[in-house]
Amino acid sequence: MPAHVPSALPLADALQGSEPLARLAERLKDSKRRFECIQAVLPPPLAGLAKPGPVDAHGWTLLALTPAVAAKLRQLVPMLEAQLTQAGHSALPIRIKVQPGG
Repeated sequence: MPAHVPSALPLADALQGSEPLARLAERLKDSKRRFECIQAVLPPPLAGLAKPGPVDAHGWTLLALTPAVAAKLRQLVPMLEAQLTQAGHSALPIRIKVQPGG
């Protein structure tokens, strides 16, 4: 007789049932909201070449697909931080990193 395999726990239930996973999910949502906020002020060609990265107590990471995109994003950091502050996001420094394999 085959062993009973318990049914899989839905992801939403797992996230709610685990404090560390719930914090991770909240940080992911925060990063996505921040990215949506700055997309309005990014030049159109640049918006498609950047992605939201991790957010933590020390800052928010914006991932660039190429070093050239990272250089341009670094020039825009003051404007991006102002946009986030104006939209009510907590003041966190923006880190720009080139996405590995990007």
